[in-house]
Amino acid sequence: MVSIRLSRGGAKKRPFYHIVVTDQRNRRDGRYLERLGFFNPVAVGNEDKLRIDLARVEYWLGQGARPSERVVSLVKGYRKQGGDPKTPEAATPAESA
Repeated sequence: MVSIRLSRGGAKKRPFYHIVVTDQRNRRDGRYLERLGFFNPVAVGNEDKLRIDLARVEYWLGQGARPSERVVSLVKGYRKQGGDPKTPEAATPAESA
């Protein structure tokens, strides 16, 4: 079964996570099919804390991928804050005209 989950990177005491699509039998930081974004819980200043390609997340969910609980909450929060400004559904009406 395919799952969407976090893969840990970064240094000790400075975690950085990639949001990846992988077979659930693979190890946490092992091989993956596609990287969908990242989550930086210790971001400061102008650094991006979260970036997700929502179009690809929707594609994989349509293919039957099961997201982890943490990924579900991250995607939900990302959509609530306005999502990716490059995607058409996140554009404001002034930008579309």
